Amino acid sequence: MAHILTAGGTAKKLRDAGLKCTDVSDYTGSPECLDGRVKTLHPKVHGGLLGVRGNAQHEKDMEENGIGKIDMTILNLYPFEATVAKGAAFEQCIENIDIGGPSMLRSTAKNHAFTTIVTSPDQYDEVKATIEEHGGTTLAMRKRFAARAFSLSASYDSAIATWFTKELGEDSPVVTRVYKPEFPLKYGCNPHQKPAGISSLLNSNLPFTVLNGTPGYINLLDAANAWLLVKELREATGLAAASSFKHVSPAGAAVAVPLTEVECAAYEVTPEAAAKLTPSALAYLRARNADPMCSFGDYAAVSDIVDEDTALILKKEVSDGIVAPGYSPEALEILKSKKGGKFIVLEAKADFKPDAVEYREVYGMTFCQKRNDVVITKEHMTKNVVTKGGLSALSEDAIRDMIVASICVKYTQSNSVGFAKDGMMVGVGAGQQSRVDCVKLAGRKVTTWYLRQHPKVLGLQFKQGVKRQDRVNARVRYIEGDFTDEERTRWEAQFETVPEPLTTAEKDEFMKKATGVTVSSDAFFPFRDSIDHASKVGVSYVAQPGGSVQDAQVTQCCDDYGMVMSFTSVRLFHH
Repeated sequence: MAHILTAGGTAKKLRDAGLKCTDVSDYTGSPECLDGRVKTLHPKVHGGLLGVRGNAQHEKDMEENGIGKIDMTILNLYPFEATVAKGAAFEQCIENIDIGGPSMLRSTAKNHAFTTIVTSPDQYDEVKATIEEHGGTTLAMRKRFAARAFSLSASYDSAIATWFTKELGEDSPVVTRVYKPEFPLKYGCNPHQKPAGISSLLNSNLPFTVLNGTPGYINLLDAANAWLLVKELREATGLAAASSFKHVSPAGAAVAVPLTEVECAAYEVTPEAAAKLTPSALAYLRARNADPMCSFGDYAAVSDIVDEDTALILKKEVSDGIVAPGYSPEALEILKSKKGGKFIVLEAKADFKPDAVEYREVYGMTFCQKRNDVVITKEHMTKNVVTKGGLSALSEDAIRDMIVASICVKYTQSNSVGFAKDGMMVGVGAGQQSRVDCVKLAGRKVTTWYLRQHPKVLGLQFKQGVKRQDRVNARVRYIEGDFTDEERTRWEAQFETVPEPLTTAEKDEFMKKATGVTVSSDAFFPFRDSIDHASKVGVSYVAQPGGSVQDAQVTQCCDDYGMVMSFTSVRLFHH
């Protein structure tokens, strides 16, 4: 029969539950003292944990000193980190530094050949099942539990050391971060990068729950960035938001703004169907159609509960997965059936709070920085309008688009700029060394987005059976027009009649109507060349941090083109 040693409040709970137990003080013959600071720090406790079974000298010492063998320790450490997080006074935090617990933990774990250390409720079921099957715990289990216990001890001591040093106003002498492996990944960025896996910080949860599919390394990077983007868009605008990610940058992002009839035609949705779309479905439809060629095989994120409308839009698109705060039963069934059941569905945890400081290991160096938790708001766009006309020249729609574009570039690989119109990104330029190249790259996408609404593009007559993504690609190539002979032959085969070319003159004439576009940059524009180029794609509004020695020149350039520019004073590099 098991004999239970315990103390304090735990003893009361066990007795109230009808279990027999012995107070530690009765076993040791030493009462608790010093306001409970000393309870278990006694040779009869630690001898019982550390004694090597079968060792003649140990057995003799234990018998002579009345030390019983203790086979298992089940404990939780004092909630030091939770006490600090509550903003408790220095003295109270000190009192929540556990001494006896870690001491028993380490003694038990050291002697794992004979003793079992249990440090978390999520281990209870395994312990119970193993005892029922084997009559006791196994050595393999005791080793695993001991490793976890030492990790917990290291994490606990690191938290104390870090807090104590900060209280002294000094840099922490050491930082210990302990990770708990959650699940393996097939590989890392590339198939040859094995092993790979996902871990959580010990005593913390992952930010997502996997509801379906098997996410990969890049999938999860996309999901994390995509979710943060839509979450912030939702908070900043009050509108349902969605994003479409590829390789850790957004191909598109949008909030729920009604579609025009021309947009309906360009996005292959009838005006009647568009009018019935839920906000989440509308936001994703816009996000996906910012750059539908680049969104092929995307990772989607939606700020609100995914409903059946949204799931039906995703069902017809080529996509790897989605992250959202929840799913209706109908939507979840639709998504689970996608890709032969392999479509990845992640549910974001609403109560997840990331640490204020984030870490990254690269080539033997560990980088740390305060997480980029700046919240982009309307105030950033209105507090410093530096062009002629001032604040009065900004409409509410323009402010919304400035917010959308700025939050988008916050989660785009730098250097980056983004163009927005009517609540959606219409061109994202990511990862260029030159800012003007970002503008040119994204500007080309804006031009393509506009020209997808040209009557000749809308009038393309495809043969029956041409797939949706093939139609998307064919329209883009029609707009670009730079076919090889071989490519032209295959392209023309998709149509009932071969389309007349969309001439440069026709494209230029159509683009003259472009207006009301917003551009946001993750850092200042160093020269006016970016603004000169932006003027070619209908830019009317500019949001950028400012701070360049050329600010006056760039401001004058905006005035020359009649643009309205705001300095946000927030740089948004993302690497």
